[in-house]
Amino acid sequence: MAQTSKRPRDYGIKLGVLPTGPFNAITDVPGVRVGQVTLKEGQTIRTGVTAILPHDGNQFQQKSPAAIYIGNGFGKLTGYSQVEELGTLETPIVLTNTLSVPTAADALIDYTLAQKGNEQVRSVNSVVGETNDGFLNDIRGRHVTKQHVLDAIRQAKTGPVEEGNVGAGTGTVCFGFKGGIGTASRKLPASLGGYTVGALVQTNFGGVLQLAGVPVGVALGRYDFKKNLDGSCMMIVLTDAPLDARNLKRLAKRAFMGLAQTGGIASNGSGDYVIAVSTAYQISHEATTSFDELKVLRNDNVSPLFLAAIEATEEAIINSLFAAQTLTGDQGHQVEQLPIEKVVDLLKKADQAR
Repeated sequence: MAQTSKRPRDYGIKLGVLPTGPFNAITDVPGVRVGQVTLKEGQTIRTGVTAILPHDGNQFQQKSPAAIYIGNGFGKLTGYSQVEELGTLETPIVLTNTLSVPTAADALIDYTLAQKGNEQVRSVNSVVGETNDGFLNDIRGRHVTKQHVLDAIRQAKTGPVEEGNVGAGTGTVCFGFKGGIGTASRKLPASLGGYTVGALVQTNFGGVLQLAGVPVGVALGRYDFKKNLDGSCMMIVLTDAPLDARNLKRLAKRAFMGLAQTGGIASNGSGDYVIAVSTAYQISHEATTSFDELKVLRNDNVSPLFLAAIEATEEAIINSLFAAQTLTGDQGHQVEQLPIEKVVDLLKKADQAR
């Protein structure tokens, strides 16, 4: 599934100053699981599903504090208003293609209603994000089924996360090269709380690619101000830091800065969203008291987490490009992978790689 077993760090390319977690993935946040279903069939189907589960319990009964930041709203994300209003997430997060959002939302309803303890549930706020993979994928065929979504959720696991042409990133395009799924993490030192911040991205957007501050897109001549700038990026940020919805919204805004550092411009036709979730505590659906007694970080203590979100998001985007491979799809369209050797050579000349 991956173009190379090497990630940018294997070439001596270091993004940021904070250390990573052991997997350098969103699953470095304890309890977080990721599941993916990849659909690559015939000459036309190039799509899939990626599911992110904040904890292994009943997400509806034990909701997670959450926030969503809209960088540019040309997108079809579902579930935004309730998360914005209540500050909680009650389903897994699912990513897929634009025209499969209703199917994924329906599958999340099926999944939630079927869970033990949810027999009386009559309202479900499905959270589904998307990017449009219609250049490489027969998107009008709507090949993602509810079973694909349920399979992604049920297959979710901890540990390393596959990147590149997988799951919801199977048919995506980024900076004119093959995009995909990417992930990364940052671990704060004990003196700053020891918290972990993990990011997972679905890259399908344009701009002028930069890597470690090097104008790679300019050097490769792969940018055009008249076309190939539109697209979208879904960014999922999880942390075990005890943040409330207000500070999760602030964290989400910083993740968007990570996208900017890669050269993304949030064009008119781009749907760029950040969903930020804390796994530090859950909020019970069935109240036993009139008060929530929560212990959350003060504003003065969240700045290191902001830096972690920026760095993890930036690296996750670059990881998606390094892992993706050249793909031919619908109508014979082909998108080439990032020329890794040329990129590494450019960074070596700029003293940004070994």
